[in-house]
Amino acid sequence: MNLSSISLRDLEYVVAIAELGSFVKAAERCHVAQPSLSVQISKLEARLGTVIFERTTRRVIVTQKGRVLIEQMRKVLLEAQDLVVLATRSKRPFGGSLRLSAISTLGPYYFPQILQGLRANYADLSLVLGEGKTGDLVSALVGGGLDAVLIAAPVADPALAHVPLFREPLVMACPSGHAAASKAAVGWKGLASHERLLLEEGHCLRDHAIAACADVDPSARHATSLETLKYMVAAGEGCTLIPALAVRPFNGLEYVPLHQAQYARTIVLAWRLSDPRDDEFRALATYLQELSPEGIDMASTPQQRKRASGGDKRPLKKI
Repeated sequence: MNLSSISLRDLEYVVAIAELGSFVKAAERCHVAQPSLSVQISKLEARLGTVIFERTTRRVIVTQKGRVLIEQMRKVLLEAQDLVVLATRSKRPFGGSLRLSAISTLGPYYFPQILQGLRANYADLSLVLGEGKTGDLVSALVGGGLDAVLIAAPVADPALAHVPLFREPLVMACPSGHAAASKAAVGWKGLASHERLLLEEGHCLRDHAIAACADVDPSARHATSLETLKYMVAAGEGCTLIPALAVRPFNGLEYVPLHQAQYARTIVLAWRLSDPRDDEFRALATYLQELSPEGIDMASTPQQRKRASGGDKRPLKKI
């Protein structure tokens, strides 16, 4: 087969259709007329001698062989993106642009603390920041839609490299005057299962909350965000776990420190192993370690451990 008859643009069309489940939506994403896209897909299927999509009046279905081909097409497109990065890479860090996203239980509280420092240290860098759930971020990263992500360990995908940045304590948020806030209380584990409020499925903080106490009821009331959880707690609905960086004064809510090791999460910077900018990501990770975000009260990075041991006299920042 003559490879010149297959273009990267054709592969982009196929992947877009597979992801969106629609020729019309794929055409909009790829900025091409829908009839033209359909013609190109038909030509590609003819060249490959394979039907990639079943067309019905209601939806588009990927064939069994089509799924295998689409997975390979994603790899080809990702390699092509890396080729462009290598070819156009300038002296500016990350080629001048970095698409960085964080899990939604971290981004709104962490980004404001590091943004000024990042702009000062990477003056020529255009930052595109975002947030989302862990699974969505990892999928976007592996697929080339993002350059790097800030997520909680562990990182299970073998296609990703990562470096730990800091260890963030979790605290318990209770309604003001709640028995769990007293010194005699036994904390998160001492609550009745129905009193433990969780985030909805897909948030890694939900998994941390369940892992920290075996009898958490996974079907318990849940919220879509940390701020919604705070409102539920303040209304007397129950208690929840909140990351230290998200701790803010809140009417009707009281925070209780939890000192056991399981009440913490490790935040890492992750990027694709195949990305040719590995050295730049590692330099960025080192810089982020040095920023020492407010709300972290434990020696969790090499720099913070040095301070705690007396090698650095700057005080650790407290909750």
